[in-house]
Amino acid sequence: MGFQRHTLDNGLTILADVDAAAQTTAAGFFVRTGARDEATPLMGVSHFLEHMMFKGTNDIDAHELNRRFDALGARSNAYTSNEMTCFYTHLLPEALPEGLDLLSRMMRPALRQADFDTEKGVILEEIAMYQDNPFWRLYEATIEKHFAAHPMGHRVLGTPDTITAMQRDAMQGYFDTRYSADNTIVALAGKLDFDRCVEDVERLCGAWQRTRAGRDSTAPAVGGGTLELRSDKVNRGYVLALMKAPAFEDDRRYAAALLAQVLGLPDNSRLHWSLVEPGIAEEAQASYDPHDGSGEFFVYASCEPSRIEEVWSIVDGQLKGLASSLTQDDIDRLLPKIVTGTTLGAERPHDRMHRLGRLYTYLHRYWSLEEELEKVSRVTLKDLRDLCEAFPMKPTTVGRMLPAV
Repeated sequence: MGFQRHTLDNGLTILADVDAAAQTTAAGFFVRTGARDEATPLMGVSHFLEHMMFKGTNDIDAHELNRRFDALGARSNAYTSNEMTCFYTHLLPEALPEGLDLLSRMMRPALRQADFDTEKGVILEEIAMYQDNPFWRLYEATIEKHFAAHPMGHRVLGTPDTITAMQRDAMQGYFDTRYSADNTIVALAGKLDFDRCVEDVERLCGAWQRTRAGRDSTAPAVGGGTLELRSDKVNRGYVLALMKAPAFEDDRRYAAALLAQVLGLPDNSRLHWSLVEPGIAEEAQASYDPHDGSGEFFVYASCEPSRIEEVWSIVDGQLKGLASSLTQDDIDRLLPKIVTGTTLGAERPHDRMHRLGRLYTYLHRYWSLEEELEKVSRVTLKDLRDLCEAFPMKPTTVGRMLPAV
């Protein structure tokens, strides 16, 4: 394996994790833009644009674009988050040149008014579908309360109001600013000729403009507090709590990831054994979500509505006692699973491409799998306890969803 990097004159960066022994290749275009980069009236435009990319270019319609990817035997998709949008494909090495050609064409969509109008209905249906998911409704409402007026609280899908009011020209303006050469990374992994790929990408994307699109990564001041939602569509009780945690660029994120698993790994953790195993709650989990400039710990549980206070009391007790209850056995038990999972992912070019693009989009640097595993393996019991002191396990924002009275 070997890491390669090249930056075009317009600022577009091309990265590769080359493995001559691999049997496949993966490529992805990572754009450093997402819901947090949207003006509030345009909430949801990044995700809407993700859909529009598959509607074709000025010379290739949506049907032809899909047909060509299928003809390559490629597996292609995209995703949008609060902080990045990614378009990718996984295919055989001999198909990579045409795969890059199709991806780069996708990245300059036609944004036809007719397609925009049609897809707006699709987005509104998607929002309605997620509103039928109790966890998702609670998550969006709790995130909004947690971040108050900061755009980190924006909904990735947008709202029915923002999507309905959105105009095609406003989307074009957002695209022209954010989907620039110097705000995009092309990540490659697997069996490939890097010099050939650089030549291809320069030919395909060398005329893209540089816009110096930026982002304020200052850690946001959070609102916090409590909220309660009632719905006649739910029969269970749900609780979701948020706490501050290290940012993506903070090396304490390795300790944070481990701590979240100690607390709330789905099948073997403090919350599992205190809530799920004795039958008090159906689900009880914890997670760590790092961002650009900030991060959060999440704790989530679902149960019979009548037991919501009991469940929260147990969750609160586990949070308060976490630091003092930590042992070396927690680390010894979880580290092998983390190392195995990380290593298994590194065997697939698809996973290596996503790791490479994500790391570089956030940190503008690369380290090997071996370096990553060394960072994980160096986490100590003291690191976990110090983390609990620096980021107390005291919920900042707590949301609940219960059946209508």
